[in-house]
Amino acid sequence: MQLTPLPIQPIPYQGSKRSLAPRICSLFPRAVDTLYEPFAGSAAITLYAATHNLADRFVIGDIYVPLIDLWDLIINDPGMLSGSYAEVWKAQFDIGIEHYNIVRAEFNESKDPVLLLYLVARCVKNAVRFNRAGNFTQSVDKRRTGMRPDRVTRTVHAVSRLLKGRVTLFRGDFHDCCADAKASDLIYMDPPYQGTTYGRDKRYASGLDRAALIDGLHDFDTRNVPYVLSYDGQHGEKTYGDPLPSSVMADHLSVYAGRSSQATLSGRDDNTIESVYVSRSLKAADVNIFYARPVQDLLFV
Repeated sequence: MQLTPLPIQPIPYQGSKRSLAPRICSLFPRAVDTLYEPFAGSAAITLYAATHNLADRFVIGDIYVPLIDLWDLIINDPGMLSGSYAEVWKAQFDIGIEHYNIVRAEFNESKDPVLLLYLVARCVKNAVRFNRAGNFTQSVDKRRTGMRPDRVTRTVHAVSRLLKGRVTLFRGDFHDCCADAKASDLIYMDPPYQGTTYGRDKRYASGLDRAALIDGLHDFDTRNVPYVLSYDGQHGEKTYGDPLPSSVMADHLSVYAGRSSQATLSGRDDNTIESVYVSRSLKAADVNIFYARPVQDLLFV
């Protein structure tokens, strides 16, 4: 299995698990019928798993409908998406810096997925932010112009070739998304973290109540559906969120995620350690995924 992150990433989202995908996917069982990713975001785990044939089929879901509408275009109409994106991207050079604010206002009214891709690609550090009304609020990054159209074209066509015919898209709640999951499937979850869901600096269009997440995990345990969950962790000396209760049948691992991108925005040099909960049926209690393994180490496995 490839040890480095994949180069294809159609949605350049700050919270993407692209860099951690090799370590997270090393926890997967050898045969997975359907991989569910109900908090899809940039779907980095699905992309990595599909590239390495770690599952037969995939379900990409999210409660934020414009995001799944964007995934629909990426997979099923990449030509239309790349052409429309190019028009929006080029207009910034005619209109100037105010172009971003115009696009943001239009997106908050229309929820056009093409505009969403432009905003994510063009906003500060690709760090999306929403207000309480669910409107996109992050400011423009004045140091760059966003992902170039030629790169968007290459990436979305590559992803379409990878996923078309193998994926089902779902718009709605994570529990409903995984209603048909069975023991031969696997659910990977990267939900809104308890420590970053609430307050003035919202990073998600829709938060997730911790009790609802725990109820969902209890249901997966009862149905013997295996899962891997990324949830909360530590930035520098600050810990986000409480550990999940012992009633959740999962082992708690930690993964080093590097320097905190959020700290970088604030001029700090904090490291990020994320929590990963793994179904006990996957027998991962003693697996060490904290650091990425050097290639030479694998020669002696």
